[in-house]
Amino acid sequence: MTAESFDYRGGLPHRLDEGIGRRARIGLVVLATDQTIEHEWRRVFHGLEGVALYESRIWNDARITPETLAAMQGDIAAAARLIVPVLPLSVVAFGCTSAAMVLGEERIAARVHEARPGVPVTTPIGAAFAAFEALGARRIAVLTPYGRAVNEVVRGYIEARGFEIPLFGSFEEEDDAKVARIDPASVRAAALELGRDPRIDLFFVSCTSLRLVEAVEAIEAELGKPVTSSNHAMAWHALRLAGITDPLPGLGRLFHRPLAAR
Repeated sequence: MTAESFDYRGGLPHRLDEGIGRRARIGLVVLATDQTIEHEWRRVFHGLEGVALYESRIWNDARITPETLAAMQGDIAAAARLIVPVLPLSVVAFGCTSAAMVLGEERIAARVHEARPGVPVTTPIGAAFAAFEALGARRIAVLTPYGRAVNEVVRGYIEARGFEIPLFGSFEEEDDAKVARIDPASVRAAALELGRDPRIDLFFVSCTSLRLVEAVEAIEAELGKPVTSSNHAMAWHALRLAGITDPLPGLGRLFHRPLAAR
């Protein structure tokens, strides 16, 4: 092609619309080692027209200990700042359950607000508390993958909010790279073992690396009780905080509930 035959047409007419997030833009901070949350959230967000999901990653140690979890604090604002900084967000979700309990939800929100002032913030444990309230549950069976030291933090944090934990189970795996590979059959078996206990109202999986979302409805049907997880509850909470209440079939009881009145 010669220079004479090249036809460039600039400044073609065009219009702007509101973009893919015209109803809501949800930001998600994902752990560097997490292999699961994005997969599960895509299952939830699939088909939600006008709702955009944007993500960034935050550095973390693959070993899950109180010390490694606390070390993330200094990088939270930077991770939040990287989520499409040219657009306002409806919600920012911080994707680590145990770090939210080690650091505290208020501290997580404060770090996010350094980069995104005024935006609502959710964490897996804050979302879980909202889910417990929406489902009217007080006695919770908890399943985690963590070691004993982190499990003590989890138990104390939940009980300090007024919920009871009659039953607590753990895979006791401290390597996050391995936690993500715990198969759904193992999670389901633990859910049925713990969830059938007559002392509990609800079964909760605490960790964004464990897979549960696709099985929630089936497990609820077997237990006759509500079931949720870090990823499941936080996706629901982020949508509700953004004002999205579309019916989402196949995701269990929680996705038929509004936020409880405060």
